[in-house]
Amino acid sequence: MNIIIYTVVILVIIYLLLRFISNVSSKKLSKGLRILIVIGLIIFAILFAVAGRFILSLPLTLASLALLKLKGLSIFQMISLFRLIQTLRRSGRFSFNNSTKSNFSSLSFAESCKILNLDEKKKITKEDINKAYLKIQKKIHPDVSPETARLSSIVNEARDVLLNEIK
Repeated sequence: MNIIIYTVVILVIIYLLLRFISNVSSKKLSKGLRILIVIGLIIFAILFAVAGRFILSLPLTLASLALLKLKGLSIFQMISLFRLIQTLRRSGRFSFNNSTKSNFSSLSFAESCKILNLDEKKKITKEDINKAYLKIQKKIHPDVSPETARLSSIVNEARDVLLNEIK
């Protein structure tokens, strides 16, 4: 008799949960699920760390960091943006000092490939260039974040250099 009661209670809970999920917008559901996963991963990482299983807590911590979004960018997107900034700083085309806005000289083909994350040794097509360009611009377009206007102009220049080279 108890099994029947438990089954009915579980089915009612599942029905109410599914009904709630169907009425919630997908954006709210996605955000709530992301928060739930991050909190769960952090709790498991803490439990593993307390238990002395540091080797198991590291992947959970990294996975939870990947799900976090800071200012609209995930950790993976921030790492690729950091790589782009470092490449531009090494070539002298970017500095964090806003008062010195120098005119950018023309980028070389190799620098343009590095900026757009393309392999210069392989044959680059127009589609490859546009795909890489759009992938980066979605992260750094000035409409997304006004602080990245200079980066966006450099990425535009890199795309133009590559498109002119393959013509």
